[in-house]
Amino acid sequence: MPINVAEFVGGAGLGSAFSILTSGVQELISKAAMFEPLFKSIQSTLIALDSLVPDTDEPNPAKKLEGLEEVRKMGEKLVSDCKEVSEWNLFAKYYFAVKLLEWNDFLKHQLRIHQLREGKNTASMVEKTASTVEKTAVSVDSVLFSVKNIEKHVILNKAATSSSISITALQPPKLPQHIVGLDTPLMELKKMLLTDHGVSMLVLTAPGGCGKTTLATMFCEDEQVKEKFGCNIFFITVSQKGNLDLIVQRLCEYTGRVPTFVNEVYSIQLLQTILKEVHNPSLLVLDDVWSGSESILDKFNRFKTSNFKILVTSRSEFRRFGSSYHLRMLDDKDAMDLFHHTASLGDRSSPISEDIIKTIVEQCKGFPLAITVVGRSLAGQPIEMWKKKEIEWSKGSLILDSETELLFCLQSSLDALDEELKECFLDLGSFPEDKQIPVAALMDMWAESFYLDEDALCIAKLQELNNRSLANLVDTRKKKMEGEWYYNEHFVTQHDLLRELTIYHSRLDDAEDSKRLIIEMCGNNLPNWWKKQKYQPIKARLLSISTDEKFTTWPDIQLPDAEVLVLNFQTKKYALPQSLKKMKKLKVLIVTNDGFSRAELSNFQLLGWLSNLKRIRLERISSIPFITMNPTQLSSVKKISLCNCNIRHAFGNGSIRMSDAFSNLQEMNIENDFGELPAEICDLVHLKKLCITNCFWLSILPERIRDLVNLEVLRLRHCTDLKELPDSLGNLKMLYFLDLSGSFSIKELPKDIGEMSSLRKLDIRCCRRFEELPVSILDLTQLEEVICDEDTKQLCGRFSPGRKNVRIVVTK
Repeated sequence: MPINVAEFVGGAGLGSAFSILTSGVQELISKAAMFEPLFKSIQSTLIALDSLVPDTDEPNPAKKLEGLEEVRKMGEKLVSDCKEVSEWNLFAKYYFAVKLLEWNDFLKHQLRIHQLREGKNTASMVEKTASTVEKTAVSVDSVLFSVKNIEKHVILNKAATSSSISITALQPPKLPQHIVGLDTPLMELKKMLLTDHGVSMLVLTAPGGCGKTTLATMFCEDEQVKEKFGCNIFFITVSQKGNLDLIVQRLCEYTGRVPTFVNEVYSIQLLQTILKEVHNPSLLVLDDVWSGSESILDKFNRFKTSNFKILVTSRSEFRRFGSSYHLRMLDDKDAMDLFHHTASLGDRSSPISEDIIKTIVEQCKGFPLAITVVGRSLAGQPIEMWKKKEIEWSKGSLILDSETELLFCLQSSLDALDEELKECFLDLGSFPEDKQIPVAALMDMWAESFYLDEDALCIAKLQELNNRSLANLVDTRKKKMEGEWYYNEHFVTQHDLLRELTIYHSRLDDAEDSKRLIIEMCGNNLPNWWKKQKYQPIKARLLSISTDEKFTTWPDIQLPDAEVLVLNFQTKKYALPQSLKKMKKLKVLIVTNDGFSRAELSNFQLLGWLSNLKRIRLERISSIPFITMNPTQLSSVKKISLCNCNIRHAFGNGSIRMSDAFSNLQEMNIENDFGELPAEICDLVHLKKLCITNCFWLSILPERIRDLVNLEVLRLRHCTDLKELPDSLGNLKMLYFLDLSGSFSIKELPKDIGEMSSLRKLDIRCCRRFEELPVSILDLTQLEEVICDEDTKQLCGRFSPGRKNVRIVVTK
């Protein structure tokens, strides 16, 4: 809407309106102590804006007033509303703190624009504004801390993060007084960026609060870096809502331009012009680039020159822009060093014992921000406060329960996720601390919870979390191959503080309303909320219970809506809870023994009550008598995974046949078993996928394997004692993938392999005892790909030149 200059310029003009606003803010500074730091920052910005309002005599005042009317209207309403906020209304305090921060950002943005137009970008003004920004950042923690009690219902979001580029000069921020653990990373960054043949764009990545900005600043201040780039070092903070126009505007300042941007196309053209004018080596640091701002990096990457280096700091990896450098957590020595400094312990004698200090530092898990925040909170405190912290943490209290600044930093990464990816991240907390999470277990959970029934979709979610530094996707295969679609040797690890964030979220709502319940029991001690439930139903879709070696008795718990149950135990004998049969909607059961040796598992007959159960995963179970001992029918089960379990007595010689118990089973995974394959498995005529991995004592397959007439995938990976394959394999007419990789004792393929009329893919890596492939292999008219290595590639000579349609893939 056009500005009415007559209305706003003069006696009742915009300048007067800003004066009124400034007075209103001054009144609130004295009356609303809860917002005092924010209002002081806003007041200084309003005074600066007031000085820019044009006189009525000036030419074209409407042009100069552009954008300020919106500022005034927004401010009038906020100032008016804040006067009505009660000191006791925690929700309103939080809500208006967020709104005031947003308005303050908008004020500073408008001030910057009008300063540029007026040519008032003086050093003193920049210094004053930078000081204001710093004070505002400090005030954020106090505002958020004052509303700590409503964190459980209002998820912390972007309140303390500037949504636009800061107003400081194109110089890096000041370095902290005490820096540890960054000398080696600095040296490695210099190796990657300073050489002429080094990378042109490098992404420095780590979770928030790990020291990325500090390391980037150290890089800019390093003498070798300054010697190479001279004065052409530009440091720009992008933050969560990156804006290309503002970045180009900052670069224009350096070149003496003060442009008025019309659209993004003009900004891109101007950026290209600026980069072409760069003849001397130059360094641009884009600090705190968030996922979703890839378009900004793309523009710079498109116009990069040999003289122009770009260092990006981000919580995300941005793989398509080249190399990444992952900043690691602090080791024990550096962690203690940093804590001693931030807690003001110094070299003087302290009443705080080293044992207490060590325990507290260990809880921070090498996370720099956690160490800093906890150290500051304990600095100068009496020994009783230190002991209190130690006791609380030993009893399971979370660091995030008391450290708001740390919570905000971690939470901001979570807020940037879409809802489904956020739920996937929170599900990672279902597994015990410091445990490698099997990707296959997550696939089972997400296939039923989010209908991600394609393995690639689950891996894509994990890759996204990995790229955003929220999880680490680990591939333990020695011989890796892209597009193998095999993930039984993939695991996920997670920093303990990120796991704490998942636990924190599981506690936000009351137990009966929570989406997921994560319970860690010591002995038979129940959480207090469980004792108070009085057997009321709980609505959680996911339940995770971890017990220790002292656990003996299951209490009653009602979860009629639970779809996923994750049980982790450490006892030698473990019984499934009786309340399991009440979980009528349960789809996924994951039971893992985390003890020192395999354990016995009982009460499997309870599974017969679960008509919706689709997937079962068992790990490190020594005895599984659920078929022979209990006539349990599990006709709904589609997939079962037995990892490091003893299955010799699980099937056969019972009151019910395996094919009757699992009448619709389609997939079976057996890993790390030390026995022969029970012939009863061959009765599972609906089976489509059979994966047998790392079964080192498996020496022979039953001839009856021919009965698996619907089998489509047969994996026999790393079965090192398997010497031969039965000729009856030729009867598997539906099989399209045969994987023998790592089973190096096999001497030959079945002579009638040519009868596998649907076979499209064959993996013979590390089958070094093969002397030749049978002639009948040329009868495989559907065969598309043979995967081999240097030892077995000569066997593929049969396919050339007559079978050019067969692709031979040779891996290292």
